[in-house]
Amino acid sequence: MISFLDLHAVNARFESDFKRVFKSFLDSGHYILGKELEAFEAEFAAYCGVNHAVGVANGLEALRLILEGYKELGNLSEGDAVLVASNTYIATILAIKQAGMTPVLVEADATTYNFDLEALEQAITQQCMAIMPVHLYGQLASMSALTALAKRHNLVVIEDAAQAHGAEDTSGKRAGNLGDAAGFSFYPTKNLGALGDGGMVTTNNKALATVVRKLRNYGASSKYVNELLGYNSRLDELQAALLRCKLPSLDADNERRRTIAKRYLSEVSNKKITLPTYHGDLAHVFHLFVVRVQDREDFMHYLNKHEIGSLIHYPIAPHQQQALSEFNHLQFPVAEQIHAQVVSIPMSPVLSDEEVSEVISTLNDY
Repeated sequence: MISFLDLHAVNARFESDFKRVFKSFLDSGHYILGKELEAFEAEFAAYCGVNHAVGVANGLEALRLILEGYKELGNLSEGDAVLVASNTYIATILAIKQAGMTPVLVEADATTYNFDLEALEQAITQQCMAIMPVHLYGQLASMSALTALAKRHNLVVIEDAAQAHGAEDTSGKRAGNLGDAAGFSFYPTKNLGALGDGGMVTTNNKALATVVRKLRNYGASSKYVNELLGYNSRLDELQAALLRCKLPSLDADNERRRTIAKRYLSEVSNKKITLPTYHGDLAHVFHLFVVRVQDREDFMHYLNKHEIGSLIHYPIAPHQQQALSEFNHLQFPVAEQIHAQVVSIPMSPVLSDEEVSEVISTLNDY
């Protein structure tokens, strides 16, 4: 059986380091907001090329706290509209709603799975104050076009970089440093994954970073001095220590993912399978390798029969979810087609060449 993602194998490479830092963590007696988190924040900020990184509980909280931070600074207000992809994971939209703002869903591009830029411009109204591009599946959104559009309309740009750790644009700038602020997730399956939940806010805005640091810890500027109505949303010391072990390997892991992706793209040849578009650059880190098929149930049954793991990211479009019933009347034909046809096939830095060959052969025989 070739697993869709063998997390045990991914993390086994770091086992000796994990044991070492766990002992240090245990011996320290300091488990929240300590030196490991400070060090990881500094290292991740440097990696992304930004001035500030703030560790939080998870990726959803990272996005929400950015919005709450901008509200505290007066850049955004309750009820403001935020432009967001109609084919994203629901967490992106939940962050907007939980911050008291209004999501404006925008049709997807069938080639890139990111914003349809024409639909995006048409969706802008006077109520729109921010745009939240999603680097879905690990591929950067068209940030140069998006930031130019945002500048024309005076919109705040907040990257949902939950799946794009290490992705670079043509100038060498990384995800997390392409907008006004960004939210990352360190969910275990991510390219940089913790052994539990975790998230990070990155920004070059010192005032925003300062406010988010307060908001994540009950709104406190120092112990028991609460300036804001805050939250409990902190990246704990242990997860920070474990992530520090893995960060130096992220670029190599991403390059291995690209190597596998290039093999899939050049060697899979089956008219029943639509492959993703990739230009061969560093703007895609292949958090997921997503194909599209007409009969998904039949395809996944075939893969399972041949012991090839697969998953669906994501089976139901956000506007069709019961939890977002206010959007159920909307129609996004491209997003709906994407959600009906996508299948994620094995993608991991620990996949062997032999396993990749077997996946390719199995797909070609479908």
